[in-house]
Amino acid sequence: MNALKLLKEDHQKVQELFAEVKATESERQHKQLYKKIKTELETHMHIEEKVFYPTLKQQEEFKDQVLEAVEEHLQVKTLIRNMDRLANGNERFDAKLQVLMDNIEHHVEEEETELFPEVQKHFSAEELEQIGIELENAKKEFTKKSRAKAASSR
Repeated sequence: MNALKLLKEDHQKVQELFAEVKATESERQHKQLYKKIKTELETHMHIEEKVFYPTLKQQEEFKDQVLEAVEEHLQVKTLIRNMDRLANGNERFDAKLQVLMDNIEHHVEEEETELFPEVQKHFSAEELEQIGIELENAKKEFTKKSRAKAASSR
């Protein structure tokens, strides 16, 4: 699969989960949706950081955009860690969830309107397919490790 198509599909999955959050006021449902969002984001950030960004960073023209994207990922990871530490019923959870959604929506918009069009121009269809294969493999490996880690912590 084309790398940009795969990444956009990941973005779409998360956007759909955000829409579900916005459609309900149930704290319980927000927590359940947060777990799904967290899983999707952790997987997506991992494959971008291990495959996509290093590939782009080899090209000088993408260096600044990649560095900014990595910084945005660090902010999201910090927010996720903070949310994971909140006790059940903490009144700050929904506020943090909204900030998380805002950060991700900004990140997605930048990638899809600024970075991806430039990547599309710079890389051939074959190169994007190859990067897509590497992204898919990284995703499978990360998902497998995450499931094994979750099973061992039960």
